Amino acid sequence: MLMPLLSMSGVFTLEPMQSTLTSEHKAMAQRSVLCWLATANAQGQPNVSPKEVFALVDDEHIVVANIASPTSAKNIHANAQVCLSFVDVFAQKGYKVLGTARDVRPTEAEFAHWAKPLQAMAGDRFPIRSVFVIRATAVEPIIAPSYRLYPSETTEASQTEAALRAYGVKRPA
Repeated sequence: MLMPLLSMSGVFTLEPMQSTLTSEHKAMAQRSVLCWLATANAQGQPNVSPKEVFALVDDEHIVVANIASPTSAKNIHANAQVCLSFVDVFAQKGYKVLGTARDVRPTEAEFAHWAKPLQAMAGDRFPIRSVFVIRATAVEPIIAPSYRLYPSETTEASQTEAALRAYGVKRPA
C-alpha cells in the first residue's frame, strides 16, 4: 500500500506504508503517555477513547488493557477494524496503526500471554477486564505540519522547546 507524502517542493509523492512495528515505533510508544483507540460499531459509528495501559509486544501486535472500555469492547466484537495512534506531544510526532483487533478475555488460555506486559503497568490499582490484541496491517507516521512546511528549521528539539513553552511545562533540573 502506498501513502501520499507532501515533498519539500509541495508535490505529493507516494511512499510505501510499513506493516510491521519497528524498534522506532516501540521507542515512540514508550515516550507516549496515552494512545488513542478508534473503533466503529456495526453501523460504522466511530468511537475514539484514550488508553493509558498499552504495549507493543512484537513486530505485529499491540496490546491494550481494557480497564473501563465497554464501548470499545462491544465495537471490536462487531467490527474488528481499528486505528490506534500514539504521539509524543512535545516532539509532535507519532504513529497511526491500522489493524484488526480481538478482545481476549481472562477465561481464554492466551489471556496470560497478552496481559503480561500490561499487568506491570496496571498493577493492583486497575483491573484488566480483557486485552485488546491488535494486529498491525499498516503503520503511518504522524507529524506536525512544521516538519513538512519548514524542514530546514524544524527539529524534534525545536518542536519540544516550543511545546514546553506553549504548555508552560518545566523540565526537572
